[in-house]
Amino acid sequence: MTAAVTADRFDLGAPWMLNPSVALRPEPFGALLYHFGTRKLSFLKNLIVVDLVRSLAEHPSAEAALAACGIADADRPLYLQALTSLAASATIVPADRPRESA
Repeated sequence: MTAAVTADRFDLGAPWMLNPSVALRPEPFGALLYHFGTRKLSFLKNLIVVDLVRSLAEHPSAEAALAACGIADADRPLYLQALTSLAASATIVPADRPRESA
């Protein structure tokens, strides 16, 4: 199954990871992201988003990463919007690995 992202849909059930072409540098305000392929510099100004992005590869799905970061259901739309934007800019990409069995 290929993880998909469109302007209004992000596949929470798919495994994701920071793009290997992106460097993430923690900063007091959040993090700097530099994409070596596009040469785009971005900023993450939310420490929870930084932790979420850094932990994506450790979890079998984005949904599991959200849960592990302790993001409440009421706050999920904000973080889903952030993940959708990061995926649309290829800052995070689908992780091609088998899902862990339950």
